[in-house]
Amino acid sequence: MTDSSNIIINTDGGSRGNPGPAAIGVVFSSQNGELIHCHRECIGEATNNQAEYRAIIKALEILLKSNWQKNNGEKSKITCYLDSMLVVEQINGNYKVKNHDIKQYIEKLSKLIKEIGKPVDFVHIPRERNKQADKLVNQALDENAEHK
Repeated sequence: MTDSSNIIINTDGGSRGNPGPAAIGVVFSSQNGELIHCHRECIGEATNNQAEYRAIIKALEILLKSNWQKNNGEKSKITCYLDSMLVVEQINGNYKVKNHDIKQYIEKLSKLIKEIGKPVDFVHIPRERNKQADKLVNQALDENAEHK
């Protein structure tokens, strides 16, 4: 990943069946819209919500491995865009979480954010504005189905 003062991350996760075969898609962009990096991956059997969380966790893990947070100033910002309002509201603490798996995902996210050492904003966007990440999810699922 290249250096940029602010980074935009779009993530999506989905399953065919709920639960069913699932995949994630992650798109990293600069603040001016330049594509930096994409990632897609099948994650096995999961629900839609689990896939959404796994996508954002993977995005932050990739960010940490890239050393972006060390190479950019303190004023740099990380903004994550998701099309799941439920996940955004849960991560932001506006909705209560009762599900044990989801609580574990939120704990993992908190640890990753602490390790990054910068605030990470989570913002809900309409599905139409998340087409690139959604496309990656479907590509991963289609490729997985072809190999079976």
